[in-house]
Amino acid sequence: MSAVYATFGLAPAMRAGGVLTDGGYQVHRDFMDFIVDGRPLLFHLCDLDAVSPLASDVPPAIFTAQVRTLLLEAAAPLEGGRCVIYGCPECQDIQCGAVTAVIERDEDDFVWRDFAWQTSETADLELNGYHGIGPFRFRGDAYRAELERLLPDGDDAAPVRRRVLLIGARVAILARLAAALRTIGIGADITDGATGVPEEELRTYGAVAFGRAVTAQERTAVRAAFDAAGVGVAYVDGLAPIIPLLVAQIEHALDRAPLERRRLTRLTSTPGTAHVEVTSTCRVRLVAYRLDRLHRTHTREVFDGTLEPGEHRIAVEGRAVRGQAFLVARTTGTVLVTRAT
Repeated sequence: MSAVYATFGLAPAMRAGGVLTDGGYQVHRDFMDFIVDGRPLLFHLCDLDAVSPLASDVPPAIFTAQVRTLLLEAAAPLEGGRCVIYGCPECQDIQCGAVTAVIERDEDDFVWRDFAWQTSETADLELNGYHGIGPFRFRGDAYRAELERLLPDGDDAAPVRRRVLLIGARVAILARLAAALRTIGIGADITDGATGVPEEELRTYGAVAFGRAVTAQERTAVRAAFDAAGVGVAYVDGLAPIIPLLVAQIEHALDRAPLERRRLTRLTSTPGTAHVEVTSTCRVRLVAYRLDRLHRTHTREVFDGTLEPGEHRIAVEGRAVRGQAFLVARTTGTVLVTRAT
């Protein structure tokens, strides 16, 4: 077996949720992704919509059991010593499909090999194997240290699901937004300010979203409350009272991954064109939202296709972005928003 070592790491990642154009919902999931040789392992799997077993919404006992399995301190859940590396973000059922691999010890090293797409207890490597991925050999001390910090007595904990504080004058819009966020798995609270809120409660928020009617003085007071509590949050200025658009803005604000670990890194607009940049091959969906003169919302899907790494120009029909309009680009794990030109 090869003695060439790969580096192993863990980093917070998310599977972006959202309100879809067909009226459905996509659940938000926070998880720890596997970083192999400095790059998310998920990126090697093209456009796979999946999360690792190390998700923040997994009960603590199950989360610990998942870590113990990766450390080979517990039995592998599938035949042949196979472990789930990535699974369905909606239900985690093996029948929906999962990426699995054999994890084994070789003296002090840990080896991940024979990656496969699996929909039953037994993997068919010839038919469904990922023949271009792995095997990966990790130095045992570094591998163990990275995983053990996720255990209850470790230095770090599993990623914590964040809540969003919604502040604005239009309570009906905020109520609909909160309901949409909760549906996709993001906690949301509505308030008219943050003064007097206990510090321990402020620490549960990852973002604050302001409605367009919130004054500069009110925004300053909210920021001061969070600063006084020593809490760093993302601040979102709502672009328009369009629920899917606001959800996308908040999802983007909750994404703390560095640019090099995102698939979708740029979305800008010029007349008739959307400019999109991706770092790995992935499916990108581009949707235009606009408000007409009667403040009615219009939605149009502009693009849905697979893009190769690099910069891309996507034609946008003028009628789709007439007036007050916005573009939302979405791919696995990333969502970006921009005002349409």
